[in-house]
Amino acid sequence: MIFTTSFTTVLEAVYPIDLPSKPAAPPDSVHFITTRGSGVKDEPRRKLKMSISNAQATPSIQICRIMRPDDANIVGNVHGGTILKMIEEARCIIGTRHCNTQTGDRCVAALARVERTDFLHPMFIGEVAHVSAEITYTSKHSVEVQVNVLSENIVTGAKKLTNKATLWYVPFSLQNVAKIVEVPPIEYSSPEQEEAGKKRYEAQKLERLETKERNGEIIMSVSLPDRQTKEPYTVAFSQSSLIHLIGPSDCTLHGFVHGGVTMKLMDEVAGIVAARHCKTNIVTASVDAINFHRKIKKGCVITISGRMTFTSNKSMEIEVFVDADPLVEAEKGKYRAVTAFFTYISLDKDNKPHPVPPLKLEGEEEQKRFEEGKARYLQNKAKRLADKERQQ
Repeated sequence: MIFTTSFTTVLEAVYPIDLPSKPAAPPDSVHFITTRGSGVKDEPRRKLKMSISNAQATPSIQICRIMRPDDANIVGNVHGGTILKMIEEARCIIGTRHCNTQTGDRCVAALARVERTDFLHPMFIGEVAHVSAEITYTSKHSVEVQVNVLSENIVTGAKKLTNKATLWYVPFSLQNVAKIVEVPPIEYSSPEQEEAGKKRYEAQKLERLETKERNGEIIMSVSLPDRQTKEPYTVAFSQSSLIHLIGPSDCTLHGFVHGGVTMKLMDEVAGIVAARHCKTNIVTASVDAINFHRKIKKGCVITISGRMTFTSNKSMEIEVFVDADPLVEAEKGKYRAVTAFFTYISLDKDNKPHPVPPLKLEGEEEQKRFEEGKARYLQNKAKRLADKERQQ
């Protein structure tokens, strides 16, 4: 029902495509991983290929997988949530592996924040997704991972860049999940590269603190009978919620939910909100600033809620919250675990951008959120135009 890929023309941005120099996987292998920088010898495995280089090199990894029907919607477009999940899997491997290259507590890298992610091109069933991840900055207690996603048509050999993302991780000790361990430093190519990474670190840290200030707000779910009494194109009419029990298949071996699982559910809810507002086909244009505030344990019931915050002529911004309710440890109470902003566009029957109905605002709070969304929209638009001018 929901499209979750978009087109470069929608974003008004052109990115140079850096095609991987390594050959494609052989026909009998649909999933392989290539890593560098772990400091161990090569070790072949079934459906898994690794190549390791100097431990002082910048750690990087590549995951490739063919897209199956259960990764896509009914017309063959791969879900945005599927791509986000693959991005998170790549970071989990590279982040956790790097943080365990030093002596001391064994640890696992937990997702703390996803920076803006643009969906530049659609990906389809039968294509191979190449997810390349590289550690680009480390602070004392956090890791920055930058990810590119390429799609490959294995019939024609054509490749295109579909996604670019930046993610931040924090390593937690396996012996004491409340303890944050120190991150091994990486080697930078120049002092300027390290300084640029430090600026990105300080900026995302400030934004996360600002997000936490509004972290206690609760979105009330709207039932179908109540929705019929709401006026169309209002926030209350389209806001939606999804409830999910966190089971073993959603979690790491250590009992905490995968960040990719959470992001996929958030994408579903945001798509429902967008579709209810427009009543047309919709696609994900971008994901902006996913903040993971607290870990979610196995056995929790999570409520994913979304509401419209801003609309322009061709796009709409949806704010999504994830609240966790620990059933076994009910005395701890419900808490806000994740927040994010998703941007969608509306499509007509020919899959061309279609005007978005204006959002009808009710009250000062909705007006305030609308103005904040408009500021983010104008800021991102200016950045896209600046990037386009630099590439010309």
